[in-house]
Amino acid sequence: MTSQSLLDPNVHVVAVRHHRHVAPLKRPFVTAARRTEAVHYVVAEVELADGTVGQGSSAETVAVTGESAESIAACLAGPLRGALEGARGPLGDLGRRIGEAVPGSTSAKAALDVALHDAAARAARVPLVELLGGTRCGTLTNDMTISLEDPEVMAGHAREAVAAGEQILKIKLGRDIDEDRRRLAAVLEAAPGVSLRLDANQGWEAREAISIINGFERDGLPIELVEQPVPAADLDGLARVRAEVATPVMADEAVWNAQDARRIVEAGAADLLNIKLAKTGGLREALAVADVALEAGIACMVGSMMEPRISITAAAHLAFAHPAIALIDLDPPAWFTSGAPSGGYRQRGAELELIGGPGLGLAMLDPMQDADDAGGGR
Repeated sequence: MTSQSLLDPNVHVVAVRHHRHVAPLKRPFVTAARRTEAVHYVVAEVELADGTVGQGSSAETVAVTGESAESIAACLAGPLRGALEGARGPLGDLGRRIGEAVPGSTSAKAALDVALHDAAARAARVPLVELLGGTRCGTLTNDMTISLEDPEVMAGHAREAVAAGEQILKIKLGRDIDEDRRRLAAVLEAAPGVSLRLDANQGWEAREAISIINGFERDGLPIELVEQPVPAADLDGLARVRAEVATPVMADEAVWNAQDARRIVEAGAADLLNIKLAKTGGLREALAVADVALEAGIACMVGSMMEPRISITAAAHLAFAHPAIALIDLDPPAWFTSGAPSGGYRQRGAELELIGGPGLGLAMLDPMQDADDAGGGR
């Protein structure tokens, strides 16, 4: 797949808006770094000259991208609106305007980029996946995250997930490896037959990671992959881990764009790349990462932060758009008390599929749905 396979219609943007929301979770989402009970997020809207409106969203992810809901809203209201409102031309050119409008701010850029692409696909009356050069045929197997809790609590959540049809559990690991072993044992006892994806969130040094993962291998644990075991900047360490363990190693925080992907490939540092729109800042840079992976013969996952349904639907369209993308980690909407907006995709058991409709295939989110009293509206 190359950029030539993407559709590139001419569009004319007449308005850029945003509104802020806060959505409670069904239960706290806990990692070694943070505990989240409600997600603060911002929805971007792009209106075209023909009246078509598209939407995108981004969640507060200070620990990863450095962006708060306040900074995302300010970026959308300021430099990003200034770069896009009133602009006209090929979709790819307008996407580049977003990317060049401000340094960093990848979550805010992703929200506006998705809104622009949603609007363009709605105006063209095609699903977003087709605008990106792909097809909505088939399904992808999703996973379910078991957040960091006491072993018996994690076991209960694992049991519930399997009863709901989940086949792959993503396990957040902590700093205490002995306690982590107890957590994994409890999960596997509660949910025999599942596959595990382990997320270390940059928590180990290379030598420690090798020892821990080799131990899991000796124990015969059904581990599908280990995600970002060492700090993002330590590519040499990541390459050492990959060379000395049999379990596939996936880069996450180490890969934000195509340039990062090329460095990882050249270093032989990972078996898999985790693409997240909140890191790439938009759909086309995400596809460029996948292009690097395809050329190198390695697979990608499309992952997510704890993000709302709009963001996850965009990620799902991305996942179906590129042949290098084989895995998804798109469970956050299952954590939200609200399923709004409706449409986009459905999941039966562990299998996720797009359900059609122009653009993202979603209803427009009401600005008053879980409105954040801090404002940031139209």
